Amino acid sequence: MLTLQGKHMYLRALEPEDLDFIYTIENDESIWELSSTQTPYSRYLIKQYLENAHKDIYEVKQLRLVIANENHESIGLIDLFDCDFKNKRAGIGILIYSKSDRQQGFGNEALKLLMSYAKTHLDLHQLFCNISEDNIMSLNLFESNGFIKIGLKKDWNYVNGSYKNEYFLQRIFN
Repeated sequence: MLTLQGKHMYLRALEPEDLDFIYTIENDESIWELSSTQTPYSRYLIKQYLENAHKDIYEVKQLRLVIANENHESIGLIDLFDCDFKNKRAGIGILIYSKSDRQQGFGNEALKLLMSYAKTHLDLHQLFCNISEDNIMSLNLFESNGFIKIGLKKDWNYVNGSYKNEYFLQRIFN
């Protein structure tokens, strides 16, 4: 089982016991904008997903890890997606689910851990992310970790009856 230990939290592989946590997150309409989700997920589909979560990152081109606090409570998720090992790049996304757990340093620590893992263990050259123009907390998090705004995608996402711009950010490792 993959575990990446931080000072106040750790990242771990998905487990069957994460079914309720993943189900809650994937079916929370208030955050669908972050993942471009448009329909709810059944427990059955999430159970199938968890049963296949052990597959190799090189096969499925993604890695999803749980962010857990010092009390071993699941507080969020962090993902590598669209892994392109030929060009040594991947997308990265993070979610701290409960508002009370946000701005506590968990996201920053999780991002640093996964960035280090991506560079040293996966030999990636760069990471990228897409963040809504109005998601100031996420923009600050990624920019404080060396991500640079590369471009602004105009009217990129249609959310609640209007279009939103989205930034494309990139972090190139030296």
